[in-house]
Amino acid sequence: MTNKNYFSWALTFASVTILLTTACKDKKENAGPGGAGAPGGQRGAGGPGGGGRGQMPTRVETYVVEPRMISEGIEAPGTLLANEVTEIRPEVSGRVVSVNVAEGRYVSKGTMLAKLFDGDLQAQLKKLEVQLKIAEQTESRQAQLLKIQGISQQDYDLSLLSVNNIKADIEIIKTSIARTAIYAPFNGKLGLKNISVGAYITPTNIITTITQTEQLKLDFSVPEKYSDRIKTGQSVNFTIQGRNAQYTAKVIATEVGIAQATRSLLVRSVVPNKNAELLPGTFANVQLKFAPNPNALMVPSQSVLPQARGKKVILYNGGEAKFVDVETGFRDSAYVQITEGISKGDTVVTTGLLSLRPGAKLQLSKPSKLKN
Repeated sequence: MTNKNYFSWALTFASVTILLTTACKDKKENAGPGGAGAPGGQRGAGGPGGGGRGQMPTRVETYVVEPRMISEGIEAPGTLLANEVTEIRPEVSGRVVSVNVAEGRYVSKGTMLAKLFDGDLQAQLKKLEVQLKIAEQTESRQAQLLKIQGISQQDYDLSLLSVNNIKADIEIIKTSIARTAIYAPFNGKLGLKNISVGAYITPTNIITTITQTEQLKLDFSVPEKYSDRIKTGQSVNFTIQGRNAQYTAKVIATEVGIAQATRSLLVRSVVPNKNAELLPGTFANVQLKFAPNPNALMVPSQSVLPQARGKKVILYNGGEAKFVDVETGFRDSAYVQITEGISKGDTVVTTGLLSLRPGAKLQLSKPSKLKN
């Protein structure tokens, strides 16, 4: 092939290639979204840059929020405690000469429970009593002499001082003797005996324990948000394991502040226990009932969206989705109370929540109301 013919053939091939490339490009542009080949020469509905004018609204179910009455209540774990309980210990060291601990029996206040040896103290007491008698006789004679100025005032004062010193020593000995006897500090039930006659004990030894069980204390904690609803004199019900009966306690006091570790308030109540059927240390399941709230705004549980910080619900607002932050309160098996964020008459979206975005177009199904 000559050079001239080869040059003509190459030029023709290049021209055909350019024409084919241009034709394919025009065809793709005409067939693309919003191109000249689209119906009406406009961008497709919902396409980028369409402004949402052609976006299809999402069909959702809703209900209209209306106030309803709820009787709010919570359950809390509690512990029964003895109204009074103490360990019986001796005040001084000594050898036990008698024990009067009837294990598991009730005793009255002032009942002697144990006695330590006090023979040495009794001997000292007798000695001082003899010395006192002699000192008093001396003081009496010197008082007569002082009247006739037979002795000086100083000599009489010394004899009187001796009498008073001996009396003080006698009181000290009597106090030491009294400390060798151990008595019940209040009416109560005795625990197990830990000593025997003949044992040498010190104030570190526990003779027994005594517990006042005619009235028990019930301690329990409530969450911080309910702290202002606990009142002195309020009645609470509780149950214990192994018994079908329900018991009643009365609130007598609360702790002065909220526990930082648990964000809860410690509450103390009292429980009558005349028949001693309740034992200190028993676990109790406490039920608290608060005054009914006639204006509670409740929404279905599925309409509340948990967030990293707080919770949200979606409202139907002029045909669009509006996300609002809410605070929740009481909850039952199907509904949640909204304490902040919505108002009476708001329309809350209940379906399709995960696919919605703020400002999304909505089409309502038949709104429903909260069932009472």
